[in-house]
Amino acid sequence: MEQKSQGVVVQVGKTAKAKGIRIKPQKGLNFPESTFRMPILTDKDREDLLVAEIEADILGFSFVRGSKDIVAIQNTLAEQVVSEAALAIPLVIKIETVEAVNHLPELIVAAASKNPLAIMIARGDLAAEAGFLRLSELQEEILWICEAAHIPVIWSTQVLENMVKNGVPTRAEMSDATMAGQAECVMLNKGDFVEEGIALLDAILVQSQQNRSKKTAKLRALKIAKKAWRKTKK
Repeated sequence: MEQKSQGVVVQVGKTAKAKGIRIKPQKGLNFPESTFRMPILTDKDREDLLVAEIEADILGFSFVRGSKDIVAIQNTLAEQVVSEAALAIPLVIKIETVEAVNHLPELIVAAASKNPLAIMIARGDLAAEAGFLRLSELQEEILWICEAAHIPVIWSTQVLENMVKNGVPTRAEMSDATMAGQAECVMLNKGDFVEEGIALLDAILVQSQQNRSKKTAKLRALKIAKKAWRKTKK
C-alpha cells in the first residue's frame, strides 16, 4: 500500500476468483486490524454540514473510532453553527469497526453530553472488519452497552434482504428480523418489495414484543404449556 496526497494506492494480491472481482458502485474496501489516523471530517464534509445544519433533522457519521472523533464533530458544529437548534442536532453514530466497539462507552459519553444520540449497528462493515464469527458477539455487546446507557439502537444491514428484493423471505431472515426487536429501530434496504417487507417486519416485531422487551424476556405464560396442562387435567 502506497500513500499519496490524494489517498492511497492498493495492490490486491489475492481474490476469491482467479480473474479478480469488479468492485460495484457504492462499495468500498475494508482493512481489518488496521488503524488509520485520518480526520473524521473532510473539507467536503465541512461544506456539507453548513447545509445539513439547516435542512437535516439528524446527522449520521460513518467510521467513528472514539471520543476524539465526536469532539471534532461537535467542535465543527460549534464553529459553523447557525442556530441553537443546529448545535444540539441529533447524531447517529455508525459502529463499523472493532475499535469503535472497544471505545463505545466513552464515545457515548462524549456524544450524548451535548447531542441526542442513537447508535447504528452497521453489520456489513462490522462483519468485514471483525470477521463473521465475532459479529453476533459484538452486536450483543453493543446492545447491552446501549441499553445500560439508555441510548437507542438502529439494527441495519440485510434485514429481510431477500424479501425486499425478491418478494419472498428466507427462514434465516425471519429469525434475524425477530432478533432485530432488541433494537429501537430496524432499517430495511431498498428494493421492489420494500412495502411488503415493512408490513412483514411490523408483524414480526409485534409478535416478538409479546415475548421480550429489548433483551429481557417477559416470561409470559406459554400457549403450548396451557394446552398440555388442559390435556393432563382431562
